[in-house]
Amino acid sequence: MKNILDQTLAPLNSDHNQINCHGILYTATLSIPAALFVVYLGFHLKKNIKKLTNRRSHVMIAYYVLLWFSAIFNLVWCSLQVWQCTAGKEVSWNLLSLLTESGTLCLEISLVAFLLQENYASGLETLGHTFMISGLIVGADILLKAIIVFGFHVPLFMDAETTHSGKWAMWILDELLLTCTYGYILFVHNTKWRDKLPPRLAFYNYAVIMSVIHAVALFACALAASGIGFGLWLYSLVGICYHTMYLPFLYITFLADFFQEEDLLLDNAYYSEMRDAGFFDSDWE
Repeated sequence: MKNILDQTLAPLNSDHNQINCHGILYTATLSIPAALFVVYLGFHLKKNIKKLTNRRSHVMIAYYVLLWFSAIFNLVWCSLQVWQCTAGKEVSWNLLSLLTESGTLCLEISLVAFLLQENYASGLETLGHTFMISGLIVGADILLKAIIVFGFHVPLFMDAETTHSGKWAMWILDELLLTCTYGYILFVHNTKWRDKLPPRLAFYNYAVIMSVIHAVALFACALAASGIGFGLWLYSLVGICYHTMYLPFLYITFLADFFQEEDLLLDNAYYSEMRDAGFFDSDWE
C-alpha cells in the first residue's frame, strides 16, 4: 500500500519540486525588473524609432536592436528559471542561457572597447569601429562555452550544480578578465594618460561600478570553488543585480542622451525662432 501511494505521489512531488526549484520569490525578483525595463523600452519605442530614422545612425540602430534583443532574452531567461530543474529542458536552458549572455556580453565588450580606444572625438558614433571586433570576441567566448557545456557536459548554467570544478574555473577566468579590464580603465584615468579616455564623468562612473561588480563576482566564484556556502549566496546576489540592473544602467549611461539630444536641439531651435520673432523683447524693457 505504501509503495502504491509513493508511486502515485511521485509525479506530484516532482512537479512541486520543479515549480519551487529556485523559488517563486527568486524568479519574481528577477522577472519583475526585467519586465519593467521591456515595458519602458516599448513605451518609448515609437519615439526612439522616429529619432533613429531621422538621425540615420546605422551604429545606434544596431545597438538599439541589440539592446532590445538582450532585454527580451533576459526577460525570458529570468522568467524560465524553472527550466534548470525540469526534466528534458537541460538543452533548452543551456541554449537560452548562451543566447542571453551573448547579447549582454556583446554590449558590455563593445562599450569596454569604446572606453579603451584613443579616438573618441566623434562620441557614440565611434562605437561602430569596435562593433566588429567585439562581435568576434563574444563569438569566440560563446563558442568556447558551448563546447564546454555540450561537448564536455560542464553544468555552466545550472545553479543547482555547486561543486563542479570546471564550472567555477570558467567563471573565475571570465570575471578575472573583465575585472582586470575595468581595473586598467580606472588605472589609466588616474594617470597622465587620462586624456586617452572619454572626458565624461558618466563613463568613469560606469567603469567604477562595473569593476566593483565583477570584482565581487570574482571573489564569490573563488569562495564557491572552495566549497564555501557564502560564495554561492554572494554569486547569486551578483547575478540578480546584473540581470535586473545592467541593461537599464547601460541605457541611462550611453543611450539616453542620444534620444534626448534631438529634443534639446529642437527646443533651442524653437527658442531661437521665438526670440527672432520678438517674443522676448518685453523681458529687456
